[in-house]
Amino acid sequence: MVRRPSRRARIAQWLVLLGLAAVAWYLLANAGENIGRRHIPFGFGYLGNTANFDIPFHLISFTPSDTYARALLVCLLNTLLVSAMSIVTATLLGLLVGIMRLSTNWLVRNLALGFIELVRNTPILVQIIFWYVAVMQTLPGPRQSIFLPGRILLNIRGIYLPAPVFGADAPTLGWIALALAAATPLVWRLRLPGSRRGAGRRLGATALLLPLIALGVLAFGIDDFDAPALRGFNLAGGVQLPPELAALWAGLSIYAAAFIAEIVRSTIQAVQHGQREAALSLGLKPGLVLFLVVLPQALRMMLPPMTSQYLNIIKSSSLGAAVGYPEIFQIFAGTVLNQSGRETETFLIVMGTFLGINLTVSAVMNWFNRRVSLQVMR
Repeated sequence: MVRRPSRRARIAQWLVLLGLAAVAWYLLANAGENIGRRHIPFGFGYLGNTANFDIPFHLISFTPSDTYARALLVCLLNTLLVSAMSIVTATLLGLLVGIMRLSTNWLVRNLALGFIELVRNTPILVQIIFWYVAVMQTLPGPRQSIFLPGRILLNIRGIYLPAPVFGADAPTLGWIALALAAATPLVWRLRLPGSRRGAGRRLGATALLLPLIALGVLAFGIDDFDAPALRGFNLAGGVQLPPELAALWAGLSIYAAAFIAEIVRSTIQAVQHGQREAALSLGLKPGLVLFLVVLPQALRMMLPPMTSQYLNIIKSSSLGAAVGYPEIFQIFAGTVLNQSGRETETFLIVMGTFLGINLTVSAVMNWFNRRVSLQVMR
């Protein structure tokens, strides 16, 4: 039975909200009065001004003749790129290290413990600068590139990856893949045909196969891969990840992986031991017990703290300014702010952008958490 708040409690809540609104109004009015007294213009029209600077790394076209608004879009995409790469890498690495922490092998268990204690007890900014200065800047030149499996090249200019070459039917396959990915939340709620006794089983997590199918559809549109190769004194072909991106990616991923590993370890240990014993008694091997019985139950407990780690990764991407990666803070709160002189508007845009990204990620993770959580019958 849900207890409804009393009338006195509702009145107190409204009074607190009105008080907070009054404080916010006072602060905004005071800021506006001070800005007007100093004859500082306020507005966001400056976003249409010409940038007159270049951004070294961009996913979409950008020239110095473009506007500040275009620069904001470029920096937003750069921030989303390094955040998405770091979230995926940190999740996989954290899952691996967390499982290693529970190994019966003394060496494996203590290697994972040493990694966690080393990473999470040193500042993330120091780690990012270490990866940039002590690792990326000490690599050989392009002509002495390090060849990695998968036709990947590593040198002082960054990481060179093979680039997919799409065929003529790629746009159609792309729309089909996008439709499959967008249909995932709808398929999640579908139910199989029910029997005479009641409704059918909801598809639920089976809908997560749709994004995998979408990736397979996109793969059919790839005709070949353009691998990077040394031509003369330079490298041609492929996709280049600059050293600034690689260092920030490594720093964010490894730092977050140490915390995710502890989340994985603690949630696995929180699963009742009887679940493992029952699975082993059925003849399942320990590896299958972990991935088919223990991890699915631990997932329900690890999602809330994992969401916090994902949000921390997105916010920490602003540390890319320390190594010169052109993300939102480095370009917009740096170059654009110095050129335009619009401190208040610029920081409002930067804070609003990060707030919008984090609220979106939080909403998606909370939705997924509600879907996989156990439903308690009342």
